[in-house]
Amino acid sequence: MEMKMVVEKADQTAYEGDGGGYYVWSNSKVPLLSQSKLGTGKLLLHPLGFALPHYADSSKIGFVLQGTCTVGLVSPNSPEEKVLLIKKGDVIPLPAGVVSWWFNGGDTDVVIIFLGETTKALVPGQFTYFFVAGVLGILAGFQSDFVGKTFDLDQKQSEVLVNNQQGALLVKLENGTKFPEPSKHIKEKLYETIDGPSGDHIIIKGNAMLAPSYVTNGSVQISYVCKGGGWIKVVASEGKPALDSRVEEGDLFIVPQYLAIAEIADECGMEVFSVITSSNPIFGELAGNNSVWKAFSPVVLRSALNISEEFEEVFESKNTKSIRIVPPST
Repeated sequence: MEMKMVVEKADQTAYEGDGGGYYVWSNSKVPLLSQSKLGTGKLLLHPLGFALPHYADSSKIGFVLQGTCTVGLVSPNSPEEKVLLIKKGDVIPLPAGVVSWWFNGGDTDVVIIFLGETTKALVPGQFTYFFVAGVLGILAGFQSDFVGKTFDLDQKQSEVLVNNQQGALLVKLENGTKFPEPSKHIKEKLYETIDGPSGDHIIIKGNAMLAPSYVTNGSVQISYVCKGGGWIKVVASEGKPALDSRVEEGDLFIVPQYLAIAEIADECGMEVFSVITSSNPIFGELAGNNSVWKAFSPVVLRSALNISEEFEEVFESKNTKSIRIVPPST
């Protein structure tokens, strides 16, 4: 199956309102999302914006691009609500089925990018959310009479429970609303709760380069350009270029399994957040003292590249240090 690599910005607005918005990349624009069973979305919360409690059909990782946000997490059948305060640069894992809510108690917008797997999702390439409250919530779907019987409420009480929240997805709360303080000793434990994808945050300074590498265990990599810009080069089998494109803030791209990638920042630098579909990805380096070039015996190196002994010594001298990040030329 041919895999067409593209670089795209979010092209669909899933929701917009006073509280904020949620934006997605469609499978039609980025076919590799459904082909590789990956999903992505971007959450915008205005001040006092509140994302109603919900769970998703996919495990994902959130990366805070802007602002500070209070997050509540409730695991299935747990009486404990874990509350976190996350800020720009923080990463938060979100297992499938865990209920979460999100509140912006600050004075500036909050922006969070979500990347993850959709292997068990209802729709490959797309996160599906199930809200427990609001006009699109589960309670509304069961209707007041059924809810009343469930919670032993009379008709009036049932209608209040089901119908009072007329918002959908994101709402704006009243000024002065106080949310719980962050739970103690919770943040460190979260990183043990997600089984599957892992995150990688790379900052490349101006005119520097992320040296060529590939993920060795067949995992797929989905990446979002958080800041700055540069150039992405991806090489497929038979030495064929799969992607050779400029990227900038807001762009998303996917690297299929085993393809080699290199990233070059422009003079302003580039910041990239990636999610890899493995809990323990191993990167095969293609330059430096951890690369295959350093491991090859001299005769193998000369025979493979058809080079002289003199040039082999020159090349060997260029692979004596770890160079995952290649500094700018002087």
